[in-house]
Amino acid sequence: MTSTTSPLTAEELSATTLLRFATAGSVDDGKSTLVGRLLHDSKSVLSDQLEAVERASLGRGQETPDLALLTDGLRAEREQGITIDVAYRYFATARRRFILADTPGHVQYTRNMVTGASTAELAVVLVDARNGVVEQTRRHAAVAALLRVPHVVLAVNKMDLVDYAEPVFAAIAEEFTSYAASLGVPEITAIPISALAGDNVVEPSANMDWYGGPTVLEHLETVPVSHDLTGCPARFPVQYVIRPQTAEHPDYRGYAGQIASGLLRVGDPVTVLPSGRTTTISGIDALGRSVHTAWAPQSVTVLLADDLDVSRGDLIAPTGSAPAVTQDVRATVCHLHERPLRIGERVLLKHATRTVKAIVKALPYRIDLSHGLAHDNDPAALEVNDIGAVQLRTAEPLPIDAYADSRLTGAFLLIDPADGTTLTAGMAGEAFAEPPSAAGGAAGDEGWDF
Repeated sequence: MTSTTSPLTAEELSATTLLRFATAGSVDDGKSTLVGRLLHDSKSVLSDQLEAVERASLGRGQETPDLALLTDGLRAEREQGITIDVAYRYFATARRRFILADTPGHVQYTRNMVTGASTAELAVVLVDARNGVVEQTRRHAAVAALLRVPHVVLAVNKMDLVDYAEPVFAAIAEEFTSYAASLGVPEITAIPISALAGDNVVEPSANMDWYGGPTVLEHLETVPVSHDLTGCPARFPVQYVIRPQTAEHPDYRGYAGQIASGLLRVGDPVTVLPSGRTTTISGIDALGRSVHTAWAPQSVTVLLADDLDVSRGDLIAPTGSAPAVTQDVRATVCHLHERPLRIGERVLLKHATRTVKAIVKALPYRIDLSHGLAHDNDPAALEVNDIGAVQLRTAEPLPIDAYADSRLTGAFLLIDPADGTTLTAGMAGEAFAEPPSAAGGAAGDEGWDF
């Protein structure tokens, strides 16, 4: 395969930062076209891919290439002109590397957006300039806020169909910004674009001289991205216990896993949860050698000074900042399965490397996104794509952080114990962050740690 531009060297790639972002929009807002335009104009499309799109477009009677075909990969997607599955795309510029999750717009695929945005640091929400903010737009904003995505871009698309009118853009931007800010989204950037014509996607538009902000790509390349997990309290979920019991290592006992956040140092006092037993770190092995310090997201083996009963699913954390251990979990969830979630249902709760039995004790409310953020109190069940609150009682104590403090150790899944089907994605704690106060100035990233 040949590319339409020279690929970046390994040295150039290693010198750039990585941004994970997700795109979302209502049906026919032009989201797939925007993604295709972004890939095409940033010279991230292989020449044979472009040729295939040109042939497919001609076969459908289109005179120009339909750039949406670059991302709509499923046959059903191309036939219907919609996005169904989450499509991941990888591309890079000289300034940054990107992992793009192109998520569906249909309301019945809200669960797919939850999947795509769960690891995103930025969400691009599209709005058709002719239709303005609609229910699905509010739903996407709510999902981004719920998942604590720290940066949201409002891309007001199809500006060419409203004669590039500034008042149309300003009204939509004001309505969306007000709504998203009420959900606690810390940073919102509005950009007027035409994905079909390429206005303000990669190159500045000559048709909107009233707009002086960045293009979509320029914003993606320059938005601050925090990959520093070392500033958070250390969390080390144990994945595997290593006991070689060989002549060379007769008494070796190590606990292998990936550091979810923070730093681990030899000599640090730690607590093993949920047992609450305390000890110190006597050694850390990484890549076949001993090290004094390790940090997230490294995969290491930790050795402890005392012989404790530690197994897969336990959590090793600093003694002074260990999470609370509880059997009563209150969380906000997005229900992912067609089968409703009801009070009294018995499930498996998977948190980090630990899986425990649990029972649904209460469903305090369901969020009605068609009427702002109105609460439907005490619903009989949560249906597929519903977002609401749940109270769970676990069979064993669980060390869990609030999702607002950690998107890694504050998240969990509810699983069907009969067949292993994923039922629900959960975020421990309150649904949304507090909106930034008017007196507080610009919102920072506090409380949005990864």
